[in-house]
Amino acid sequence: MLKTLNRLKKENKIHPPEWLIKNTVYLCEMGSVAYGTANDSSDVDVYGFAIPLKELVFPHAFGYIYGFDKPNEFEQWQQHHVKDNTKEYDFSVYGMMKFFRLVTDNNPNMIDALFVPRRCILHTTQISELIRENRNLFLHKGSWHKFKGYSFNQISKMKNKIPEPGSKRDLLVEKCGFDTKFGAHAVRLLSEIEQIMTEHTLVLDQDGRRQQLKAIRNGEWTYNEVIKYVSDKEKQLEEVYLKCDLPYSPADNLPQIKKLLMTCLEMWYEDTSNLITDESKSEAEKKLQAIKDIVNTYASKLH
Repeated sequence: MLKTLNRLKKENKIHPPEWLIKNTVYLCEMGSVAYGTANDSSDVDVYGFAIPLKELVFPHAFGYIYGFDKPNEFEQWQQHHVKDNTKEYDFSVYGMMKFFRLVTDNNPNMIDALFVPRRCILHTTQISELIRENRNLFLHKGSWHKFKGYSFNQISKMKNKIPEPGSKRDLLVEKCGFDTKFGAHAVRLLSEIEQIMTEHTLVLDQDGRRQQLKAIRNGEWTYNEVIKYVSDKEKQLEEVYLKCDLPYSPADNLPQIKKLLMTCLEMWYEDTSNLITDESKSEAEKKLQAIKDIVNTYASKLH
């Protein structure tokens, strides 16, 4: 996939930061391909993450003065509707820190990106394999609120969003009476969070879910059936949430998640000893150290 990105860049079809492609450590195909519902007209949704240049991650080590210099950060590169022969790509490549933050918050898209089937991985490295091996670290009960919110957002779009005349979505509404793609996403999100809360894992192309989504997409469900299903499922999952024994929030696993992030950065940069300094510590850590120094000074005088 990196070869494709380099070619598209050379052909001036995409415009990522100069360093991004060679620093990309994970790319996967998302969307209908990952869910097992793709057809010949499906776009190629590519998600992934890259490790930014050292000066973007540890600016203090490169002369950046907090409160004076303007922050030079990288969070993500996105470019949509990139046409390449018979394919059309949508690219979303995140900086590793932004990716970790979103997946720790249990953003549904980021969770899906970590749990895609092996067949959907377009580019991987030792670093991304380590993250995938530890992906269950990120799961917590807060995911219920995220997935439920995303599901209701899809229902809102299904009810209110008017497609562009002549577009694929417009033809879908004309054929089925409503935008079945939004309906399928709403149902999928609730199905995914049910599996996360009950099984503590996620299989995106699970057979039962795949067949269910295909039926909705093909117009075998009515508009009212989708609305009723989502409403009933939401009430059922409130009970599942109360019984779920996943960590209540990411706080329980945060030290392990941060350790995993630092391990990945050390693997990439090879040596971070000169990058992590007192200046990069949190204010709380520095104040605590100052208190300890004062206590130790007075203790020595007493002896």
